[in-house]
Amino acid sequence: MGVVTASRNHAISADRTAGLDLVIPALNEEARLGATVEELHRVADDAGLDVRFIVVDNGCVDSTADVVDRSAAADIPVELISCQTRGKGAAIRAGIRHSDAAFVGYCDADQSTPPGALLEGVDLLAAGWEVVIGSRKCAGAGYVVRQPALRRAGSFAFHTAATRLTGPVSDTQCGFKLFHADRARDLFEATSLDGFAFDVELLARVQRAGLQAIELPVKWTHSDGSTFRPLKDGIRSFRELLAVHRSLKAAPAAGA
Repeated sequence: MGVVTASRNHAISADRTAGLDLVIPALNEEARLGATVEELHRVADDAGLDVRFIVVDNGCVDSTADVVDRSAAADIPVELISCQTRGKGAAIRAGIRHSDAAFVGYCDADQSTPPGALLEGVDLLAAGWEVVIGSRKCAGAGYVVRQPALRRAGSFAFHTAATRLTGPVSDTQCGFKLFHADRARDLFEATSLDGFAFDVELLARVQRAGLQAIELPVKWTHSDGSTFRPLKDGIRSFRELLAVHRSLKAAPAAGA
């Protein structure tokens, strides 16, 4: 996989009618989900992009379902499904399985990635790229609000270890990625991790399959309320990297 970085003046597609299913994993997101779906829908609708939002309930005990109901009542194309297996990777995998659009992808519920990235990403897919990887660290990217220092230190160490598996991807963990659907389904069905390191396994399989992948620079904003716990989940994520290595050694490449 030769990953390149999208230019800010890349060609814009005149046709955004192929359709996109956007998966949003949710664990107690009642405070953030509604505004995110509303803004993404507004941006997509203004641009003539057909987007369906698939919110995946990954163990919510709050009013996330009510938020989805209110959005649907406001004529936003949003659907709630359930994933009993805990973990962001498991939730996104369930959403991808549920999708049926030509393009699929996922994003976080907190608007850390600006909504306009959705249009840029779909344009890149329409131009022929098979995988679009949101990046906070490639040329042209940046932070509006940075993560706390502890998160940044942990992210640097994790990234150093992860790129031994994924190849030269500047940011494996940004919660925004888009795919051609046929490629995505093969890739996700081959993955096994359920936790935060699932992105690494996914991108490692993108590399093995030799897919045409491009990094999309985003202006990222840290949002309080993340379910990621730097110490406990950080240690688990490093352990999951070992699981990725073992999984790749044991299984053939997917999506090739």
